[in-house]
Amino acid sequence: MKNTVAIVSGASQGIGRETAIRLASDFGRLVLVARSEEKLKQTAQRVEAAGASSLVIVSDLGEPSAAAEVVERTIGEFGRIDAVVNIAGAVPQVDLLEMTDAQWDAGLGLKLHGARRLTVHAWKHLCATNGAVVMTSGNSALFPKASYAAVGTVNAAIVALAKAFADLGIRDGVRVNSVLPGPVMTGRRRSYLAHWAPAHGMSFDEALESFPKEAGIARYGEPREIAELMAFLVSPAARWLTGTAVRMDGGEVKAV
Repeated sequence: MKNTVAIVSGASQGIGRETAIRLASDFGRLVLVARSEEKLKQTAQRVEAAGASSLVIVSDLGEPSAAAEVVERTIGEFGRIDAVVNIAGAVPQVDLLEMTDAQWDAGLGLKLHGARRLTVHAWKHLCATNGAVVMTSGNSALFPKASYAAVGTVNAAIVALAKAFADLGIRDGVRVNSVLPGPVMTGRRRSYLAHWAPAHGMSFDEALESFPKEAGIARYGEPREIAELMAFLVSPAARWLTGTAVRMDGGEVKAV
């Protein structure tokens, strides 16, 4: 797969960064997309140290024109697209009755519509390579709560969107799956716990320890563990896997 090209959105940090670094072992060329140039350059250094070349594109995929520009630059630089891994997107964790239209639009604009647009614009190129797409959802798609209504709503929509693309991909030869991570220890989760802890009368360390117990898991997941799953889903080893929502959550979801 050394001549192949993968686009990774949200590649500046967390799961996105680890996925880009992991894919550098399988793909010869990585297109790294996010809003932070400084952090993207750090990812690019790790990708290139792993043996792949990289193209850094600083872009806000929440903007309607951004996805088309990312695809155009990718084709101009590398001439093909073999995989698109949609990871970009932070959804505000605000109580259902308090969320504003702007906050809803922000959550939908980047994580849902950003992934949709990037996949749409890359589609004809993915058809040419019998490529693969992964969309990142989350366990909140399965049990949305009032305290993070937008997160659950957007994640559920992403699962449905991935299945719709997978249905189209059966005709066109493109595989599409979604990933539902459970609680993963990223910078964003640390920030969330830092705000959550005092509101619940806890120190940060107490919140850090108590959250996995409340979720019914042994520990937090690590970004690189999710990255391994992403790498499998876009690899030839998963060539008959499409239209599937794959949970990786340490056993958080107890339902059959």
